[in-house]
This record gives sequence, C-alpha cells and structure tokens, in this order.
Amino acid sequence: MIGPMLFRRADLDAIFAGKVTTAFRRWKRPTVKVGGTLRTALGLVAIDAIEVIAPEALTDADAAAANYPSLAALRAMFDSQEGTCYRITLHPGGPDPRNALQQNDALSAGDLEAITAKLARLDAQVERPWTAAVLALIEAYPGVVSTDLAARLGQDRAAFKERVRKLKALGLTLSLDVGYRLSPRGVAVLKRR
Repeated sequence: MIGPMLFRRADLDAIFAGKVTTAFRRWKRPTVKVGGTLRTALGLVAIDAIEVIAPEALTDADAAAANYPSLAALRAMFDSQEGTCYRITLHPGGPDPRNALQQNDALSAGDLEAITAKLARLDAQVERPWTAAVLALIEAYPGVVSTDLAARLGQDRAAFKERVRKLKALGLTLSLDVGYRLSPRGVAVLKRR
C-alpha cells in the first residue's frame, strides 16, 4: 500500500458506490502505482492504471468519471497544482484489512510476542520508548483531540499523530471523528503486556 493520494469524502462515497472510476492529479511524480492499493476512510482503493494526460485533452466525460461538476472545474483543479497531469483509473479494493485486525482480541502467546516485538522495534527507533505511554494515554482519554494528547506527553502534534498511525497499522487503535480509542486488540495487548 502506498500514498498519499487524498480524496474528498464525496469522491470516496462515489468510488465505493461504483459511480466514480477515475481520478486526476498533478504530481511531480506519481504517489501511487498500478496494482497498488490505497487506504481510505471507507476501505481500500485499487489502482488499475496511471497515464499522463494533457489538461487540454480532457473531456466532459472525464470530468463526470472523476465526480467533477464540469470540465471547467476539473481543469481548474489542475491549475491549482504543480507537476505532470495524470489520469488514475481505480475501483473499490475491499475493506481495510486493519478493520478485522483491530477487532481480533483473541491473542495467542505467539500473537502477543509478535506484537510486543514490533512495539519494541518502534521504541528502539527513538531516544525514549513511547508505545506504552501512547497506548495508556489513549486508553485513559478516548475521544480527546490529538493536540491535547500530544501536549500531555510533551510532543509535537504531527509527531504524535504519526506515532498513533503506526499503532493503528498494528490494529491497536481506532481513529474517531475527534481523537482516538483503543481497538479491542489494543485493549487486549495493553492488558497482557
């Protein structure tokens, strides 16, 4: 999986409803690759094709396929970005595998050992271990905005959010509209560590 390729919520809804099969971006170099998938709030988006396209070659059908209200709106998007113009053909790629992982709290001794080893590797990459502190903080303050959580640990918000994303990749946390909470798997790990 690769990224970042961000979608507006309306575009994601249309992609997962099967109404949108194309996206357009202007990049210095593509941030997705053919055959890859992209994690989104609604699940995985699969990348079928990427091709360079000249903005003047775009059509009304291109705009409609990418959920733009008009060809002028699609061209205006290109005007606001820098780099080469690309057409990305895509389709829904299924549920995010982290969803099932997050719900799996029936951890064997081997599962717990593997997760503990991954957390130890994350801790070893920095001067001070952080994984246990972040998990405990999220458990104590579910639904609290990341700015407040980061301040409680004396961390920069962006760095804190990156750390939480690493825990989410292991299936240990869930993102809420505001803040986070431990997943069932995260609760099990924290209790058994």
